[in-house]
Parts: sequence; C-alpha cells; structure tokens
Amino acid sequence: MKNNPIIKVIWVLLITTVALSCQRKEHFSDVDSMVAEAMKSSETLTVEQLKEMIDNGDMLLLIDVREPAEHNAGYIPGSLNIPRGTLEFKIGNEEFWDEAMLYMPEKDEPIVVYCKKGKRSILAAQTLQRMGYSNVRYLDEGWKKWELTYPLIYEKNLDKVPHEEGGEVGGC
Repeated sequence: MKNNPIIKVIWVLLITTVALSCQRKEHFSDVDSMVAEAMKSSETLTVEQLKEMIDNGDMLLLIDVREPAEHNAGYIPGSLNIPRGTLEFKIGNEEFWDEAMLYMPEKDEPIVVYCKKGKRSILAAQTLQRMGYSNVRYLDEGWKKWELTYPLIYEKNLDKVPHEEGGEVGGC
C-alpha cells in the first residue's frame, strides 16, 4: 500500500494545491495603497538631482508617462512621451524605437520616469522593474515640481493637441 502510485499522485496533487493556495495575492483597497506598495521597491530622484544629471550630460532615458495632451502642454527637455497605458507595449518594441529614432534601452540603462505629480511614475517604475529594467527611478513630485522649481526650463509641442482640449487623464 505504501508504494501505491495512486497514493503518490494524490499526495503530489495535495501538496501542489496547498503550495499554490499559499501564494501571496495582493489586493488593494484603493490606488493610494497600490502606489504605497510600489514605492517600497522603487527609487526616487529629486528634480534637483535630475537637473544636475542633465547639466552634467549624464546618459539617461527620461520618459514622460503622462498622456500626449499633458506632455505637449509642457515637458522636461529631452524627455520622450510614452503614456503609462502603453509603456509595457512600447519599451521593448524595436519598431517604436526606430520610429522615435532612438536606440531601444538596455535592461541596465539609467531610466527616469515622471508624470504630473508622481503616482503614475511610481507605478511605471515598478512595471519597468518587473520587466527586468534594473536602473529605474521616478521623479519625486513629477512635472509639477519641475515646473515650480525650474519655470523657465521646459519645452512645449504646440503643433499637437493643446492640454485644454485633451483634458487631464489619471488625475495624478
């Protein structure tokens, strides 16, 4: 009876079922708790640190994860707009990078993400880390902090849809 293959199969299935049911499943009551959890695994960068990196000519990929209408109304010079909702699809897409006339980022390349106030960029940083990008930081307090700290250092893309027409997306 001890060497019965059916008993062994039942034990394996039972142990597998118990192990799978014990896996951590995250549930969040609201977006703020989700962002707080993502902050634990993401590194931040102040606008002063980013400005210094830009001034020093440090090589980094600066990604604005706001929607195009938000980006076009004003953005940090040198940033590339990849909206949060499409980041996972574009970051590893060679055709996207060819169209942007840029090289696709390496997994260890310095990447800084920012949004309006910081919440979308925190989630974006976590997503990129989960996708294997190891040198990702988010801009603390986002575009609003940059705009207040360096009000004369920004670019606009007025040929695109104005911010007022597109409305705010994401609220953070």
